[in-house]
Amino acid sequence: MIFSKKKKNEQSDENVQQFKMEYAGKDLIIETGKVALQANASCVVQYGDTMVLATATMGKEPREGIDFFPLMVDYEEKLYAAGKIKGSRFIKREGRPTDEAILNGRMIDRALRPLFDKTIRNDVQVVLTVLSTDSENDPDVVSLIAASCALHISDIPWNGPVAGIRIGQINGEWVINGSHEAREKSLMDIVLGITQDKVIMVDAESREADEENTFKAFEFAVKKSQKLIKFLDEIREKVGKEKQSPFIMSEQDELTDEEKESEEDFESFVNECKGFLRPKLEEYVFNVPKGSKRERKEMLHKLQDMLEEYLIEKSVAKEKRNKFLKSHFISFIEEEISKAILDKGIRVDGRGLDDVRQLNCEVSLLPRTHGSGLFSRGETQVLSVVTLGSPGEEQTLDGMEETGTKRFMHHYNFPPFSVGEARPLRGPGRRDIGHGSIAERSIKHLLPEKEKFPYTIRVVSEVLGSNGSSSMAATCGSTLALMDAGIPLSKPVAGVAMGLASDESGRFKVVTDLQDLEDADGGMDFKITGTRDGITCIQMDTKTKGLSLEIVKETLEKAKKARYTILDSIEKTIPEPRAKMSPYAPRIITMNIHPDKIRDVIGPGGKIINEIIDKTGVSIDIENDGLVMITSTSEEGSAEAKKWIEDLTKEAKVGDIYEGKVSRLFNFGAMVEIFPNQEGLVHISEIAPHRVKTVEDELKVGQTVKVKVVSIDEQGRVNLSMKALKTSKDEPKRHGKPRFRK
Repeated sequence: MIFSKKKKNEQSDENVQQFKMEYAGKDLIIETGKVALQANASCVVQYGDTMVLATATMGKEPREGIDFFPLMVDYEEKLYAAGKIKGSRFIKREGRPTDEAILNGRMIDRALRPLFDKTIRNDVQVVLTVLSTDSENDPDVVSLIAASCALHISDIPWNGPVAGIRIGQINGEWVINGSHEAREKSLMDIVLGITQDKVIMVDAESREADEENTFKAFEFAVKKSQKLIKFLDEIREKVGKEKQSPFIMSEQDELTDEEKESEEDFESFVNECKGFLRPKLEEYVFNVPKGSKRERKEMLHKLQDMLEEYLIEKSVAKEKRNKFLKSHFISFIEEEISKAILDKGIRVDGRGLDDVRQLNCEVSLLPRTHGSGLFSRGETQVLSVVTLGSPGEEQTLDGMEETGTKRFMHHYNFPPFSVGEARPLRGPGRRDIGHGSIAERSIKHLLPEKEKFPYTIRVVSEVLGSNGSSSMAATCGSTLALMDAGIPLSKPVAGVAMGLASDESGRFKVVTDLQDLEDADGGMDFKITGTRDGITCIQMDTKTKGLSLEIVKETLEKAKKARYTILDSIEKTIPEPRAKMSPYAPRIITMNIHPDKIRDVIGPGGKIINEIIDKTGVSIDIENDGLVMITSTSEEGSAEAKKWIEDLTKEAKVGDIYEGKVSRLFNFGAMVEIFPNQEGLVHISEIAPHRVKTVEDELKVGQTVKVKVVSIDEQGRVNLSMKALKTSKDEPKRHGKPRFRK
C-alpha cells in the first residue's frame, strides 16, 4: 500500500520522501521534504493531475490578550493551475478569494479545528495552494488530505489524522471521489472528514436522497477511509516530527516551582467559583425557560455580579477575578447546561429534546418587491426577498474551476443588531458567504429549468434576529419568498439545526433545533435541509473528536421529524407557488428563430438589436440555438420587440401573400421588400395581366404593393408576382398617364 523513497533527480536530498497508495482506483502521491521547508511542515499531494501544496505553520510566541485559539485555514486558488488568465481587462492577478475558495477553506477548517487543543494561543495557519487542476479530480478533497498530512507530520499539537473522501451514488452504485461529470449524474455529493471510526465534518448536497440511503453513504465513507488514515499514520512514522506541548512557553521550557504553585492555586480557585455558582443555576439559568436571549444574558450578568461581589469580599485580586470570568464563566455555564440535558433531559428554555421552537411564517410583506417571506423560529428571524431579472443578468463565473454563468443566487446578511450588538457594518465575511451557500445549495435543484422559467433569480436573506441557526431560517425564508414570487418551485424546502450533548464517558443526547448556550464543548451543529421526500443539503461541524455512526443515524431520523413540522408551517402559510407573479416583476417572452437568422437580429456591430432595445425599452437575450428571450415590465414594449424580431427573421414560403414596398426598379422588373432585409423580384412579366412596356409605367420606389411568392430558387432568391393576384377584370381603365397606388 505504501512505499517511501528518496526522490531521484540531480538535486537529490536525503529529506525528500515520496509516498503512494491506490485510492478509489487512482494513485494518491504525497511528497515531503522538498518545498516550503521553512514552515513547520509541508507536503505536496497529487491525485490524477491535480496537485496541492499544504503548509502548516505555528507562531513561536502565544498571542497576548486573547481567549480563543487563533487558527487560520486559507484555500488559495491559482488560475495558472487551470491554465487560465483572469478575464478582467484591467486586473490580471488573483484578487480576493472567490466564493468557491472561501467555502472550501471553511469546509477544511471545520474538519481540522476540533482536533486542536483549544487552549493553544499561538497563531496556527494552514495554507492550501492549488498548483495544478485537471478538471476531473476536485482539489477540495485533495486539499483536505494535504492539510491533514501537513499537520500530522508537523510538530504542531494536533490529534489527527483526518481522511477526506467524496461519496456519490449513480444508479444505486457508490462512487468515490467522482469527477465533475459524475457528480452531475449523482443522487448525492457528500464530502466527509473521517477520523478513525467517526465523522468529524460533513458538507453535502443531494437530490432528495432519503435518510436511510444517506446514512449508508456515511457508513460507506467511514469504511473506505480507514486505508487512507492508516496511510497517513505510516507517513508520520517515517517523517513526522515530535509534537510540541499545547502549553507553549515563550521564554522557558518549564514552569518554575512558584509558577506551578500559582497554577495549582488558580485551579483550586476555579473550583471554588464553580461551587459558588452551581446552587444558583436553577434560579438564574433554568428558571427563565420562556425568557428571551437578552433576558438570559441579563440573568447571567446578574450571576456574574453576584460572584464578583463574593470574590471582592474575599479580597480576591481583580486580575484573578477577571481571568475566571473571561476564560471559565461561560464555559462552566455551557457545561452545566449539557449536564442537565444528559442527566435530566432538561433544556435551558424548557423545551423537550425533540421540540422545535414556536414557528411563524408570513409572505408578501413588501409591496413593490417581486416576492418576500418572513420566517421566525423562536427569536431567530429572517426576511428573505426575491428579485427576478433577465437572463442577461446571470452572474458570470471566472474562477479556477468555475466558468460560465449562474442564474440562481442566494445572499445572506448578518447585521450586528440581529444579536443585540453595535459594531461597524462591513461587507460579507466568510461566515456570511458560507451560510448563504447552504440555502442556495438546498434549493437550487428544486427550481424550474431555464427553458421553462428563464429568469435570473436572486434571493437576499436579511437576518433580523439570531438565536440559533439563522442559516436554516434563511433556507425557510427563501422558500416562502420564492413561492410568494410565483416561481414554480417543485417542492417547499425547510431546514433545521440539530445539536448534541455528550461527555467523555460516551453518553450523548441529540437535541432538535439548536440554540445559543446549547452549542458547547461536546456538541455539534448538524444542519439538514430537505423536502418531504428527502435531503437536499447537509453541513456539519462538531466540538467533539468526531461523531459515531450511532449519533449520525439518530440525528438524521430526528431531523426528518423536525423538518416535517417546519414544512407544515410553511405550507399552511402558502400551500403552493402563486399562480401569478408580482405586477412589478419583469415578464419574459420566449420565441425561437433559425440560428442562421441570429445575425439578422443583431445586425452589424449590434446596430439592429440595440435599436430594438432603445425604442422598445426591453432587454433581449439570444442563445446559440436560436432561443430569443425578451424581458420587459411593459407588455406593449415586449409585443413590439417580438413583432420586430419576427419581421427580421421571417422566411418567405411559396404561395404566401405579402404586402411590401418597392425598393428598386430595373428594366426587367422591380425588387419588393416583403419584410426587413428580405426582398424578392417581380419580373416585368409578373407585374400585371396585360403587357407592360416599362416598369416605370406601373411602379415607383416606395409604393406599397401586394405580392405572391411563386418560387424560391436553389440560391434562396425569391420570385414574386403581382399578376397572380389580379385578373383583367381587376385592371382599372387606362386613360392617359398610369395611375399609382399610394
